[in-house]
Amino acid sequence: MSRALQLAEQGLWSTDPNPRVGCVIVDDTGVCGEGWHQRAGQAHAEINALRQAGKSALGATVYITLEPCSHHGRTPPCCDALKEAGVRRIVVAMQDPNPLVSGEGIARLEQAGIAVQSGLLQAQAVELNPGFISRMQKHRPWVRVKLGVSLDGRTAMHSGESQWITGPEARHDVQRLRARSSAILTGSGTVLHDDPNMTVRIEGADRQPLRVVVDSLLSMPADARMITDGKGVLIATTVEEDDERYAELSAAGARIHRFHSAAGKVDLLELLRYLADAHECNEVHVEAGSVLCGTLLARRLVDEIVIYMAPVIMGSDARGMFHLPGIEVMEQKIGVVISDIRKVGSDWRISARPDYTETE
Repeated sequence: MSRALQLAEQGLWSTDPNPRVGCVIVDDTGVCGEGWHQRAGQAHAEINALRQAGKSALGATVYITLEPCSHHGRTPPCCDALKEAGVRRIVVAMQDPNPLVSGEGIARLEQAGIAVQSGLLQAQAVELNPGFISRMQKHRPWVRVKLGVSLDGRTAMHSGESQWITGPEARHDVQRLRARSSAILTGSGTVLHDDPNMTVRIEGADRQPLRVVVDSLLSMPADARMITDGKGVLIATTVEEDDERYAELSAAGARIHRFHSAAGKVDLLELLRYLADAHECNEVHVEAGSVLCGTLLARRLVDEIVIYMAPVIMGSDARGMFHLPGIEVMEQKIGVVISDIRKVGSDWRISARPDYTETE
């Protein structure tokens, strides 16, 4: 199963909106076939492994990181292919959270007389597909907030200047986070101050995530690079379609979607559910200012925080990571569980997940 998980990781940047899946087939002589799902619409991991195994799959044991599909989607059911190949035993890391499968694949295989074991290295399999699982179970994407900060926790000078806090190695590492994401989310303030591209610029990544700008009042200029570069951008706003700014930005090439207002701002939960339903977004990568990041955190919509901490001090007048004006006493603090700390160039990368139970 460890090898199957390694194979699944090869689809980290390419399988979206499908999950990352790996498969290994073992006969009496050892590994006779292996494969991984490479791209949506193409063969699933099981099919690629069966093709490599050929007749050796008869009576073999199959290790799969995700329950085989039992429905017709872009490709035929993998359950049928496994049955036809005559495999004897199947070991599954985790059940598919997709309600179209959700145990049906395992049931069909068992009905065909194939022995099925589930749960081997399940935790590692879950970590491969946090976004797909979130979309299936919570009906919204997994939200990962990336922050570049100083040693004293500042993300920008008081003026908004922030280029560059971290070093080139950290910025290259961020490209890997962007590449695995379905969408990159930022706010109008970041666009107005930095005019960023928010694209993936790393070798081996040939898919550009959907770029999304939260711009409640449509303050984004029509000549912003995310509009003029021709790579597409979705603007989330509360402004009515008959507003002249709506027409101007649409004419410039931006896609605009109106959302309900929450205290005068775009309803972020509605936005995330729209991204899951309309665009099949699994993972949303957030690079934004303290207000948008703070609002997401306050609404318990942040699933993961990745901080790149640079060995610099920016002073008390510089901007912080999260704008959270409602926290006034210690019992209101938001705890985090740190899962990983590692050195990236001259900076430190800290990966953590909010523990919202502390504020309940």
